[in-house]
Amino acid sequence: MNQVSFEEIGAVTATFLAQEDVVPGQVVKITANGQVGACGADEAFCGLALSSRKGFAGVQVKGFMTLPISGSVSLGQVVLAADGTGKVKTASSTGVTALVVSVDEAAHTAVVCL
Repeated sequence: MNQVSFEEIGAVTATFLAQEDVVPGQVVKITANGQVGACGADEAFCGLALSSRKGFAGVQVKGFMTLPISGSVSLGQVVLAADGTGKVKTASSTGVTALVVSVDEAAHTAVVCL
């Protein structure tokens, strides 16, 4: 049982133009001025797509968020990068430094603060 919730603390969400490959629940990157698209493997991400409709996407770019993960992710300050399937993974050097406060291995998610 989770006794602490970080849901939406400090959340900043922005609307971007969206490439056709943007799906809610995946991490995305900036692809052009004011536009986001899906990340390739080992790329840095700018946030989490919350919605995608009619060529626009709502993207959470700051605050606490629950990200889909692949592989093992440690707690604390961690460098994360996209895995190429919309999830994040631990990266060796290139990526985004984030504070990981909770990991649910069974659900394949991590609560992070960007």
